[in-house]
Amino acid sequence: MLMASGAAAQFHGPGEPVPAPRAELLVNNARILSADGWAEAMAIRDGAIVAIGTRADVEPFLAPDTEIVDAGGRLIVPGLYDMHVHPMGAGLNARNCAIVQGGGKDQTLATIRACAASKEADQWVVGNGHDNASFGDTPPNRQMLDEISSDQPMLFFDISGHSTWANSRALEIAGIDRDTPDPEGGVIERGPDGEPTGILRESASRLVFSQIPGPTLEANKEALAWGLDHLLAYGISSFDDAGVSRAGALAYSQLADEGRLKQRVRGCMMVRDADLIAERALFKRARFDPSCVKIMLDGVPTDGHTAALVEPYMPHDNAGFEGRERGLLMIPENELDDLVTELDAEGLTVKFHAAGDAAVRAGVNAIAAARDANGFTPHMHNVGHTSLAQMSDIERAREVGATFEFSPYIWFPSPITVDIERAVGNERMQRWVPVGDALAAGANSVPGSDWPVTPSANPWLAIETLVTRQAPGGSGPVLGEAERISLKDAFDLFTHDAARSRGELSFLGTLETGKLADFLILDQNIFEVPISQVHQTTVLEVYIEGEKVFNSDQ
Repeated sequence: MLMASGAAAQFHGPGEPVPAPRAELLVNNARILSADGWAEAMAIRDGAIVAIGTRADVEPFLAPDTEIVDAGGRLIVPGLYDMHVHPMGAGLNARNCAIVQGGGKDQTLATIRACAASKEADQWVVGNGHDNASFGDTPPNRQMLDEISSDQPMLFFDISGHSTWANSRALEIAGIDRDTPDPEGGVIERGPDGEPTGILRESASRLVFSQIPGPTLEANKEALAWGLDHLLAYGISSFDDAGVSRAGALAYSQLADEGRLKQRVRGCMMVRDADLIAERALFKRARFDPSCVKIMLDGVPTDGHTAALVEPYMPHDNAGFEGRERGLLMIPENELDDLVTELDAEGLTVKFHAAGDAAVRAGVNAIAAARDANGFTPHMHNVGHTSLAQMSDIERAREVGATFEFSPYIWFPSPITVDIERAVGNERMQRWVPVGDALAAGANSVPGSDWPVTPSANPWLAIETLVTRQAPGGSGPVLGEAERISLKDAFDLFTHDAARSRGELSFLGTLETGKLADFLILDQNIFEVPISQVHQTTVLEVYIEGEKVFNSDQ
């Protein structure tokens, strides 16, 4: 609420009035998006907003030593949330072989050849970013990598992060041959001769990935710090790490102890890591809360056919996928219901990976089962990605208190969507990532970049393309025009709605008296420039609890 001009003291019943708290920081000459409309000034003390409104409204809170920030008329907005991101993985990936998405077969192999040449003869060559659709009629196989090097083990994650491409040496180290059975929740692709092709889906990738020597604690910490800085530069002041391992939890806790963790992070531990979940309190810090559990329900609706669908994949794309015509649901529904009910009762929030509409349905069903057993607890479980969803399940979400978490950067035409459209067909792509349907149904919805699975964590790119459903800049074809939403709704996803989903709306998500002073100073007013320019927004400064934690000049 805006404070009335001259409200210099508050009364608490009989007795002397309590003086207004003196501000440590005052932001002036600004265009502040407050909860009650536009404001020009904001007073902050002990990390909280004590007054917001006109300059006259905040004058009573000034003290001789108040630091004054002149915003130069620039836009100030609340700090943003990213509800699905992997910053440590991004930092580690930055040291690996980076393949240009959509670059095609020749460019991809040339990049890998250069990466291999920079390594020792027996060193692993690891990277990510290729997409099978750009290879044409001959998809990636181990022989292509063997021609580059038969001695160096190689493993590359594809654009989705759900499939890998290995050479023969890597398969040999992992003990994978024609007789190796598919692991639970995974697929070893095989050629007509029964031999592994080198393509591994979902959990099968871990057979090889687990053989790669892991980074040291210091390497993890520096990778995480790099990812945190990257997110800060985009204005992300709070986020969900959607796949925290024990190594990640240790890196977060140590960075926090060293004063290097500025953002508020909710850690989502992998459900298979029972020991970490049991010992989560050892890693909890003021700004790192491992109170969330990640459950993989399916894969992705690409050429691998691992996303679980209600209706089959396109007939022309089902050749060689016997048994996977509707993808893979990783956990039987009765087991999932029991698991989510148990986690909910323990006070843990569940974040599902659910890309296909059958997986989304299973997630909503599991949340409903938990509500039936436990009542409505405060935990707003996240059905993550929700790339495809049946309208009936979207409409049920509000009833059971489910949150849909939508992944930006793939709701406009891009390299990965070419592969997806071939697999699921044009009709289903008209409701691809159905944000508009979810908001119309009143379902709580939040955004998650999934970076570095996606190439960018830029929320301004996502905010623009939520409105346009086109490539940044408003060019090219529209993907799912009926799912366009307003700029206000897009911005609310990253602020108010995300804070509500995490149970933090009482102190974050908007700028108003009594809330924490998490805010951004931007170089342009996103509500006044053409929508096609929103993706060009630069964050000039980031404040968390009134502390300046990022300055673009530095």
